[in-house]
Amino acid sequence: MTRVIVTPPVLAPAALAELKDWLGITISADDAGLTGLLSTALEVCADYIGMVPLSATYEETVCVPTGRMAMPGPEDWQSCTYPGDWQTRATHDGWHRLSLRPVSAFVSVEALSSTGQRTALATDRYGVRIDGDGQGAIRIPAGSGLDRVVVRYCAGMADQWSGLPESLRHGIMRLAAHQYRQRESTGADALPPASVTALWRPWRRMRLA
Repeated sequence: MTRVIVTPPVLAPAALAELKDWLGITISADDAGLTGLLSTALEVCADYIGMVPLSATYEETVCVPTGRMAMPGPEDWQSCTYPGDWQTRATHDGWHRLSLRPVSAFVSVEALSSTGQRTALATDRYGVRIDGDGQGAIRIPAGSGLDRVVVRYCAGMADQWSGLPESLRHGIMRLAAHQYRQRESTGADALPPASVTALWRPWRRMRLA
């Protein structure tokens, strides 16, 4: 499946101010670069803990199973990864887990044709669920005649920077500060460093294959 960000997370001015205070920076010349480092640190945090820190809107293209042993058609080969999506199409009961969590809301579901045309699906043509841990999933009934659908949804632990748990927020800030200090270094340091993972580890969620 493929995923794109429709609406990126919003970094409040307080996040930049906190980072500049940590680094002892009082001028605004590096504000754009520091904001970029914070955004990167957010992505690293999401990858490490298995959850999206700040709320954003995403779209995922999902391959729909057409039969127990069905493989994707040629039009799906660019959007389905082997063996994950192919095996999923052949063996599961029709529920597709979304790649990000915690999911807070489903926005829309659209059928995607081989030519790239989208058509909104009526709610009686699919099922959605959000589990207790924030895992979102969509199910397209067998025999629907659909090959791919595009799911738009919102995911994130908090809507605002101030709403994040302190350990996550502090780890994101420390990682951004670390990258800023290492910006002229030629070495390949571990990312994230141990001082950051120690803050994030209690929030880490592992997904079984």
